[in-house]
Amino acid sequence: MPNFRAGHSVQLLRNGQAFFPALIAALDAATQEVRLETYILHDDVAGEAVVGALARAGLRGVAVYLVFDGIGTPRIPLRWTELLQNSGVQWQQFLPLGSLGLLIPGRWRRMHRKLCVVDRVQAFCGGINILDDFVELQHERQTTPRFDFAVMVRGPLVADAWNVMEQFWSRLQTTRKLEQGQFQEARLALERLVALPVAETTEQQSGGVRAALLLRDNVGNRNRIERAYRQAIAHARTEVLIANAYFLPGAKLRRALIHAVQRGVRVRLLLQGKYEFFMQFHAAKPFYGALLDAGVEIYEYQAGYLHAKVAVIDGRWATVGSSNLDPLSLLLAREANVVVEDEVFAQSLSVPLRTAMEQHSRLLNKTHFEHRPLWQRLKDRLAYSLMRLTLFLSGNDY
Repeated sequence: MPNFRAGHSVQLLRNGQAFFPALIAALDAATQEVRLETYILHDDVAGEAVVGALARAGLRGVAVYLVFDGIGTPRIPLRWTELLQNSGVQWQQFLPLGSLGLLIPGRWRRMHRKLCVVDRVQAFCGGINILDDFVELQHERQTTPRFDFAVMVRGPLVADAWNVMEQFWSRLQTTRKLEQGQFQEARLALERLVALPVAETTEQQSGGVRAALLLRDNVGNRNRIERAYRQAIAHARTEVLIANAYFLPGAKLRRALIHAVQRGVRVRLLLQGKYEFFMQFHAAKPFYGALLDAGVEIYEYQAGYLHAKVAVIDGRWATVGSSNLDPLSLLLAREANVVVEDEVFAQSLSVPLRTAMEQHSRLLNKTHFEHRPLWQRLKDRLAYSLMRLTLFLSGNDY
């Protein structure tokens, strides 16, 4: 179970319209240190604003550490590298593809977290990349913002986020030194990594909201996020609401959803309704039939692109984070979710989910789904087969 602790304040941030002003205000108020991790750092209005805030913090003498992913962000503009260097911001790219690209299965592992810790007292976590709400990388600019969420948190879990980000940064430094043949420097970096102190929170430990930080990596936390979902669903008594952009759950999670319906729980899934990526869009469809047969309600979001990775269970348990319920997130990517036990917070998240389902989505009809055109079913099976082949080649079972 998640390591829930009291003493948190948690604020829900919907879309970049709420997230970016809050993040930039925190960066501009930083006095000691900023750590930021993102999958995508895009050259647009939002990216320019965040990079500018990081640079201003660096010029004030704040220690600033930035990490972005090598697939999500293959490169950043030269003007940004110059600005970051001149302002003292340190940055690293996780697993750049190199000349062989994705031909090496080890390169499939990604840094998909969206985390920021400011002065070790305030954290941001969610699904929102440093990317303008209306920019869709695979398509034309959109007229409707992506549907997504993040949280702004103070409390004990901030120290957990800082610890994992500091360790990750130190590992990246060690790896970079080894790749550059700087073996003595790599040894010293490794010694510093082993000797890293563990930060402890100075926030109030009693009262406030109960919350926990769930991390997924390829070492000691391979199943924590999926297991937390399954445990919460297994204890559900009235309602399960899940919004997930790329939904291809494993057998255990599918069984948990079906068993919940059999206990009389209303299970509603808000899933991607617009075509974005071939594999993610089609690979989950072969599982829809069994879920619909069991009584799971599946809503396909139509108003724009769905990017949320959130859930509310029984109006009290809620999670907001970066982890999709598909093999890439659950088996190959570094992820971070905040889990909250609080009725007020859960209500603040469930309201937009219900509205999206009831007003901006298409409820799948079991009969119509079963009789969809043959060419669609063939695409679904092809995508699912490609997904399984990808997992086999990466050495994972799903």
